[in-house]
Amino acid sequence: MALAAKHLPPVARLKPHVRMAAAGAVNATRAVLANLQVHTVCQAAACPNRWECFGQQTATFLILGEICTRACVFCNIRTGVPAPVDADEPRRVAAAAKQLGSQSVVITSATRDDLADGGAAQFAATIQAVRAGLPDAGIEVLTPDFQGDVRALDAVLAAHPTVFNHNLETVARLTPVLRSRAGYARSLAVLEQAHRRAPQVPTKSGLLVGAGETDDEVHAALRDLRAAGCALVTIGPYLAPSPQHHPVQAQITAAQFAQYEAWARALGFRAAACGPLVRSSYHAAALNAQP
Repeated sequence: MALAAKHLPPVARLKPHVRMAAAGAVNATRAVLANLQVHTVCQAAACPNRWECFGQQTATFLILGEICTRACVFCNIRTGVPAPVDADEPRRVAAAAKQLGSQSVVITSATRDDLADGGAAQFAATIQAVRAGLPDAGIEVLTPDFQGDVRALDAVLAAHPTVFNHNLETVARLTPVLRSRAGYARSLAVLEQAHRRAPQVPTKSGLLVGAGETDDEVHAALRDLRAAGCALVTIGPYLAPSPQHHPVQAQITAAQFAQYEAWARALGFRAAACGPLVRSSYHAAALNAQP
């Protein structure tokens, strides 16, 4: 069920910019993560913004290990046989968030198709642990599709995240090219179900551009996301992690990013971040805080 666009405020024009990170702050963040044996997607996916974020003592926590059961050709996270679920991991993530003084916590995971619930119980436990240690912090979860299992979705939503995020990643035509064992319609359904089942929790999604899509296809994806009830959206450039990954097909211009943001505003998204440095959780607190 789509939200009524006329009732939503204008899109937030978030303009990310590079800040020089102090080495001491970066090292302090890395030490906290290493001491508590906590993984981050910043490191596992080799995010280009990780030094800026670490310098601000922020990170996107990666639960359920660093091994994914899928093999998406745009992603740098390793594919293989994951380790068993670590029951102590939620406590350590919460401890790391508290030591970093986080007021906005983002939790994501590799896709765990080997688990009956896709890792939903670990998401819920981590939300609960973080909230116990940081009761005033915002908590965004960026989940896999759970193979479309609404019971897994319900388990995550029952833990009351502040924002529910599931990335569409790309346009319909390129989904079977870029995303292993994922579906465009399934991802939209996850977002729609999340919105229907917990309408008080804003839903969020992200697109990577420059992988071979057209502007018309980006516009269509934005329309589909709004129709699914998505309120927050990020659009950033696709950056091939290595020569073995899907090659970059185009460098997206500032004018194109501005056009995407204008489309998002016209469609009624509550907030959007579109630009050359944007990743799904980059400056997430600022985006999610938009009224």
